[in-house]
Amino acid sequence: MSNAPKMIFVNLPVTDLDASKAFYEAVGAANNPAFTDETAACMVVAEGSIHVMLLTHEKWATFTSKAIPDARTTAQVLLCISADSREDVDGLVDKAVAAGGKGDPTPTQDYGFMYGRSYEDPDGHIWEVMWMDPAAASGEFPAEAEA
Repeated sequence: MSNAPKMIFVNLPVTDLDASKAFYEAVGAANNPAFTDETAACMVVAEGSIHVMLLTHEKWATFTSKAIPDARTTAQVLLCISADSREDVDGLVDKAVAAGGKGDPTPTQDYGFMYGRSYEDPDGHIWEVMWMDPAAASGEFPAEAEA
């Protein structure tokens, strides 16, 4: 059994591959050209661990015969990524909005020790961005969290 860290590849159907690539680059992802062509783009969100595969609808159909829901009107998943600070949460959502995404499609979560906001990409896929106090993340909840 390998001790290598697990990686995740989030596959998302997109209507405009070039526009989606530009959006994900604007929010900080880097394109991996080794896994990118005219039907798909591999966007590296966190090197060695998180990748987003943007797939044209035609490419998506080669993986499943299930219909592609319109993520602007339905939701099947909420994707969540961690941030290093509250400011990083706000900064990433601000970048997404500046790049053409929709800001805060879900309610802001502010519990003092944990803070989160969200954005939608151009196809309506919802990304939540969360920061949690490192002490709370390790199980040492601050006193105000216990109230």
